[in-house]
Amino acid sequence: MVAEYFCVKCRTPFLSEHPLDEDGVCGMCRHGFTDFDAAYSYGAYEGKLREIIHLLKYGRIEPLAKPLSNLLIKALPLDQLFDCVVPIPIHWMRRISRGFNQAELIAKPLADYMSLPMVKAMRRRSYRPPQVGLSNAQRRDNVRGVFSVRKPEQINGLRILLVDDVFTTGATASACAKALKQAGAKHVSLLTLARVDRRPVMAEFRFTPADSMSVGAA
Repeated sequence: MVAEYFCVKCRTPFLSEHPLDEDGVCGMCRHGFTDFDAAYSYGAYEGKLREIIHLLKYGRIEPLAKPLSNLLIKALPLDQLFDCVVPIPIHWMRRISRGFNQAELIAKPLADYMSLPMVKAMRRRSYRPPQVGLSNAQRRDNVRGVFSVRKPEQINGLRILLVDDVFTTGATASACAKALKQAGAKHVSLLTLARVDRRPVMAEFRFTPADSMSVGAA
């Protein structure tokens, strides 16, 4: 996604430089709402890219995973090194109904390309409603405490590349990153195929006292 102004940490695009501090960090990152260390995406969640992701995710056309993974490869940060690739998990009930976890399907070819292990390090401890249609605060509440690490020794001290298909507000990725770091991960970067352009929403975003009280929450 190309934007003149964006956060150097979460890469959120903005309409102006005003939401950013002198270091180029946005308010959400300053207030602890993003527990990952960096975020990267191939493109915007629109047009053909959105259609292809939907064909994989909802149309269940699994062969699309490989070409989509090739797009992830193009979005890899060239100045960063990682120890393993971790796909964001889905609940077992959703996996049964869909037949697969799309994050795993696109993460495996990426891990092979990087000559890194793909570690299914995480699980969802409870089933929650989909994030679609929820506000920023509701999304954070919806995934609070949902994720846990299966075997902390698998990721202790490692630099992790966390993979998912779409970045909307970052609530899910942040909750995963928080669980990974609590289990001992040294660094967590997020890599997604597409990012939702929320610039009009973010331009109107204001922190409330309730937000300030929930600093660091997933």
